[in-house]
Amino acid sequence: MIDDHSFALCLTHDVDRPYKRFHQALYYTLAERSMDHLRSFFARENPYWQFEEIMALEDDLGVRSAFYFLSEPGPFASGDPLDWVRPDTWIQQLGRYDPTDDDVAAVIRELDDGGWEVGLHGSYHSGDDIERLRQEKEQLEDVLGHSVRGGRQHYLRMNTPETWQIQAELGLEYDSTLGSSTDYGFMYDYGLVKPLSEPFTVFPLTLMEQTLPDPASRPRAAWQVCANLVAEARANEAVMTVLWHPRYFNEREFPGYRRLYRRLIEHAQDVGAWIGPPAALLDRLDESAPETTTSSLATGSETR
Repeated sequence: MIDDHSFALCLTHDVDRPYKRFHQALYYTLAERSMDHLRSFFARENPYWQFEEIMALEDDLGVRSAFYFLSEPGPFASGDPLDWVRPDTWIQQLGRYDPTDDDVAAVIRELDDGGWEVGLHGSYHSGDDIERLRQEKEQLEDVLGHSVRGGRQHYLRMNTPETWQIQAELGLEYDSTLGSSTDYGFMYDYGLVKPLSEPFTVFPLTLMEQTLPDPASRPRAAWQVCANLVAEARANEAVMTVLWHPRYFNEREFPGYRRLYRRLIEHAQDVGAWIGPPAALLDRLDESAPETTTSSLATGSETR
């Protein structure tokens, strides 16, 4: 596929909520019947700020990944009073962060300086709003100091092909929204997707960590899913794209996920994968000019 690598493993992280809020602590406490989520909140820890831990883990393995940052507008950004009273508007504001804040901006630049990819995590309503996505992209680029090349839409919320057309018009080179938050696998074949006439690429999402069996209570089952996907990717010279949200690297609240992520990478290295962020893979593919999969996914349906 690429030089002496038989398949590719693309590593991505959606930075949804780097600061834990009370509603999140309460939700996970009730869902998992574990008081650890509330204890960490009231202890004034910041258990979802896992950037240093992820960078250290990946640096130790000699790999890099992509971090997709949200640049959400405030609740009154639309200027439409009807939007101000919509429940989903306020749900999206819970835990909202600003990429221009000093701490977040500093980690964005640290990631970029260290060779990680920083990309755009388009907000909930931006998939069909070119001006909103443009503003979010420009704000992130102002922090970063250069253009971003791709990303993923929040909650995998998009319309095809309209969202891709918007992204391409704004100068993005790729998107990795196409996938599922409830299932895993190669649902859109094994290659990359070229859905538009423009030189725009779609990286289908193969695996989101929350679709796995719980690695704390069912470690063998969780690992078997990962191992099977790697074997399938290798057998089909595929591009396998995975998403691990930063909060899942907190071993106290989400035990087993950090170890599973490391084991997945180590196993992929052992069986000859190319490993890195999507933009870096695009560069390697351009250098070797291989054939890629072209798909007719330009339907009018909404993908979630």
